[in-house]
Amino acid sequence: MDLVWNTSAFLLVNLACLLLLAAWRKRTQKTNLPPGPTPLPFIGNLLQLRASNITATLKQMSEKYGPVFTVYFGTDQTIVLYGYDVVKEVLVDHGDEFTFRGSIPSADKTNKGLGVIMSNGKRWVELRRFSLTTLRNFGMGKKNIEEYIQEETEYVMKELRAQKGQPFSPALLFSCATGNVISHILLGERFDYQDPKYLQILSYLMDAFRLESSISGQVRNPAPGSPDCLPGSRKRRKTFSTIRELCIAGRQSHESSLDLNDPRDFIDCFLIKMEQEKHNPETEFTRDNLMMTGYDLFVAGTETASSTLRYILMILVEHPTVQAKIHEEIDQVIGRERAPSMKDRLQMPYTEAVLHEAQRFMDLVPLGFTRLVKEDIQLRGFTIPKGATIHPILSSALHDPKQFKNPNQFDPENFLDENGAFKKNGADIPFSTGKRICIGESLARMQLFLYSTTILQSFCLKRPPGVTKIDLTPEVSGFGNVPRQLPLCFCPR
Repeated sequence: MDLVWNTSAFLLVNLACLLLLAAWRKRTQKTNLPPGPTPLPFIGNLLQLRASNITATLKQMSEKYGPVFTVYFGTDQTIVLYGYDVVKEVLVDHGDEFTFRGSIPSADKTNKGLGVIMSNGKRWVELRRFSLTTLRNFGMGKKNIEEYIQEETEYVMKELRAQKGQPFSPALLFSCATGNVISHILLGERFDYQDPKYLQILSYLMDAFRLESSISGQVRNPAPGSPDCLPGSRKRRKTFSTIRELCIAGRQSHESSLDLNDPRDFIDCFLIKMEQEKHNPETEFTRDNLMMTGYDLFVAGTETASSTLRYILMILVEHPTVQAKIHEEIDQVIGRERAPSMKDRLQMPYTEAVLHEAQRFMDLVPLGFTRLVKEDIQLRGFTIPKGATIHPILSSALHDPKQFKNPNQFDPENFLDENGAFKKNGADIPFSTGKRICIGESLARMQLFLYSTTILQSFCLKRPPGVTKIDLTPEVSGFGNVPRQLPLCFCPR
């Protein structure tokens, strides 16, 4: 009797699973949807996506299904765009139709649709326009910010000289420097490199970027409603609350000393805008949006620039002939006495090509940010339904073999023409492209040029004694490619 009962129960469970799978497949196989792997109920294609390197898995799927295909992250229907042509078609050619940001569960729980990165609609338009205008007015890409970065490089150089050519990991030092540039723009102040509270904030930021790109981060983010008990959730909350406290303290001190006719920094400009719109019941210029916009700018502008600078120097250690050519260009254009400036950039095509190629090769944010489809649309013969998530894979443009010769190798020639002049490439989109391109691109490129040339003006970069190779593969690869924190030798030239 027990055997009959157990057999019947087994058959019923299997029948229920088959019926559930059939219903799910019928639901997911909507008319004219892009092809893709068959999803399982509730978990979708998560078992088919290698959490340690989702980008590589998506590349394999694109080879089978084409540049536009459907993947289910849990129950979330996602249309993946793979390759520069289709990424450009969506983000640039039809950019107005794809300005809505898709959901990122870990960010949604902190940002709550506020600020400039995760907001949408009218709020995003107004906050982005204000942020761009304010950053430009305070010198993003202009001379006064350049002078501030040059001043910050002096602190960096002092720390590097103190190492006397001994192995030294510059990760925290570079974060201190790039964080101070953002702090100057936001708060009008800089922090000492030994300030324990500042070091704590930077440590949280570094951990947060690593966690978002880790396996736990990749498991958590594709699954809306994922619990806060998953690994890393506590550290994410701590990072948010610590930086939030910094922004709130900055706002409070600025409110008490605000001069409506003489704004000192970004927070002052935001407070003045709040005053101007205080009688507008639909204003987006609120204290909550000020706090979150400040948080967005600080987070986005600190660890990304620091990690990229560190990776550039690691690449130069592994490519000594490239480093030697940059040394030669620096000596010819700048010399050894005066500080590098942005006016030198136009006369240093090889250095510029190396910086662009290093960012392409590094592929800092391979997956990019998702977009949300506002209305049913037609894309390359397929019907993309309203509410679907579009995922343009930035890595697929940066490594597109149609756009770059030997895309998986580091080669500055990708950005040089036959005469040795710097050559632009439309597929060079490490900051994304289209309407929602990173608002800090010009600031980041300015920092990378000034820090790199200042360091190379005085130092030759070498491996530590006994080390025969610097590992350029990411420490973790997911939302971001996080470079390893390895020691380098900064040897005086």
